[in-house]
Amino acid sequence: MNNLKKLILAILISVGSQSFGQQTPAPEQAGPITITGATAHIGNGSVIENSVIVFEAGKITAIGGPGTATKGRVIEASGKHVYPGFIAPAKSLGLVEVNAVRASNDQDELGKYIPNIRSLIAYNAESKVVESMRPNGVLLGQITPQGGRISGTSSIVQFDAWNWEDAAVKVDDGIHLNWPNSFSRGRWWLGEERGWKPNKEYTQEQDELRMFLANAKAYGSGAGEPENQAFKASQGLFDGSKRLYISAQGEKEIIDAVTLAKEAGVKNIVLVGGYEAYKVIPFLKQHNVPVLVRHTHALPFRDDNDYDQSYKLPKLLMDAGILVGLQNADMSNFQTRNLPFYAGQVVGQGMDKEAALQLITGNTAKILGIDDMYGTLETGKSATLFISEGDALDMRTNILSSAFIDGREISLETHQTELWQRYMEKYDRQ
Repeated sequence: MNNLKKLILAILISVGSQSFGQQTPAPEQAGPITITGATAHIGNGSVIENSVIVFEAGKITAIGGPGTATKGRVIEASGKHVYPGFIAPAKSLGLVEVNAVRASNDQDELGKYIPNIRSLIAYNAESKVVESMRPNGVLLGQITPQGGRISGTSSIVQFDAWNWEDAAVKVDDGIHLNWPNSFSRGRWWLGEERGWKPNKEYTQEQDELRMFLANAKAYGSGAGEPENQAFKASQGLFDGSKRLYISAQGEKEIIDAVTLAKEAGVKNIVLVGGYEAYKVIPFLKQHNVPVLVRHTHALPFRDDNDYDQSYKLPKLLMDAGILVGLQNADMSNFQTRNLPFYAGQVVGQGMDKEAALQLITGNTAKILGIDDMYGTLETGKSATLFISEGDALDMRTNILSSAFIDGREISLETHQTELWQRYMEKYDRQ
């Protein structure tokens, strides 16, 4: 009897894990694969019609027109489209599963200045939220801690792995700073007037940041200093091996943040959000600061802003010569799967469709420092790509038939697709 109970329990556990567990990561690419006939969107602004793409051992070995020689298994994709895998920067994907369950939330650690907190080691490669990115072509992400003034250090991962070690693409790529606001809202629950008012602590908060960066830089040149993990983790900002990602929205905040960071000796700066970046374009170009623009599906910040300010911001910056990527840091993690449609929104504002594609492929790869392997379909780069039935920036036609990460053909099944199939069957019977 006891053996029968154990057998039943084992079966239930097996069925439960098959129904709700993550899809098993794909095995290494076994042989050459060729995709023929599709329109290839390279990710750098160019397109190859009726293309031939060959990849082997996880890397693209040939790409061209109809005359390109095929090799190995051939996937006929006439009438379809091939894209490089989309990249989601500045997101806490894999760090939080259920916001209301504290045990599943590792995106925000205690402390105000904690660059030594590494998001990678808390990354959950089996997250159902992460898994749901893949059917829309989002195959890579920058796993970013949240909260505090300096939140911690991010890493870049691919979205098909058993664990964080397997997932890692670029380890400890940058440190993330949440710049203070020069204005704050009145706290009505404390009897303060509603609306915006000057932040009286703004200067003090800047001084704290200036002091932290100065001490961190001094620590790197000192001898016999007591070990300080926060200062130690910051050294990459001064030798150029790490980027400083500054989240700031207003004109004043952007100028103050970049100026302070440059004066402190930070080599590489990336602006995240940048709602009023269009007001300081010459300043950003002068300091060679790229921008990861906030999501386009958003309302204006202020009553006197243009109603379509969020829609057109990426185009305004790109037309002026700024290197621009697209992110959705203000939105919930699960909405990151809508990243291609945020890029599609900009097409409606007059941006060329291939330029809009760059916002979530080639441009973002350059900003994150992974463009040597990802972001575009080019010989020698990773075969991280997907085949779509139609335009991948249009939610009506973004229908993936195949996807590959480093040449491995990954599953496009998720907990959500399982539920969709289940309930479609239910209603089809009625």
